[in-house]
Amino acid sequence: MRFEDPAAEFVVATRRVFGAEPRVLDGSRAVLLGDVKLQLEAGERELWLIEMHGPLEHRLAMVEVNGSIDGALREAKEVLNGSR
Repeated sequence: MRFEDPAAEFVVATRRVFGAEPRVLDGSRAVLLGDVKLQLEAGERELWLIEMHGPLEHRLAMVEVNGSIDGALREAKEVLNGSR
């Protein structure tokens, strides 16, 4: 039996996919890239893209994490590039 923990690779994968140094929040289950927070939820099966406005948050989209966290992060990057 093999266990995978997307959160364990989340910060490193975010750096690799986005090419930027993320600010780690919430014990490596959330990172901040500029004004966008990427947050793993629902047992690391959902990756939420949250736009930050000071203390206010606006949820932009959710990407399902199916297997590789890299795949979910690439999809999130596409969503962000399309929404800006």
